[in-house]
Amino acid sequence: MKRLFLLLAVVGVVFLSGCEGPAGPQGAPGPQGTNVEAEVFELRNINFSLNNGQYQIYQTLDPQILLSDNLLIYRLSGTIDASTPIWQPIPRTLFLNEGELDYDYDFSMEDFTIYAGGTYNLATTPSYITGQTFRIVIIPGYLSNKSTTANTSGVDLDDYNAVIKYYGINDTNVKVLNK
Repeated sequence: MKRLFLLLAVVGVVFLSGCEGPAGPQGAPGPQGTNVEAEVFELRNINFSLNNGQYQIYQTLDPQILLSDNLLIYRLSGTIDASTPIWQPIPRTLFLNEGELDYDYDFSMEDFTIYAGGTYNLATTPSYITGQTFRIVIIPGYLSNKSTTANTSGVDLDDYNAVIKYYGINDTNVKVLNK
């Protein structure tokens, strides 16, 4: 009797574990959109505009980025040679003979603004507000497993080349936004 009960129990477990119920209803479709890869753009030889007492560069994003995406901006601060640029992350404070000069930025899904401000009249040092070049790096939110904070990822966000390498961005043919 015990053997028969054990045999029925084993057969029942095998039979029940192989069963599958009917498929559930189809879920709602997700939002339409484009899959934006991590990429880099450039503003080349651009001048800051004085707007309400603040120097700024305003640029729209087309296509717009997602709310979860992040944006990093680097300023061309010089070159080592003709093929080796020096990219300086912003925000950044420069300590000049005239005083302090600050570069900063903000961004939304639709646009970004780069600011230049300081403790002196920036018009006295036009080389810091005219003819500037910036690299804009877009990091899509789906790369969230590669966090965009230096403390939780292995990348130094102050190093443009390290960021490009870490996120697998090809910057050999950078699109210029301000043609």
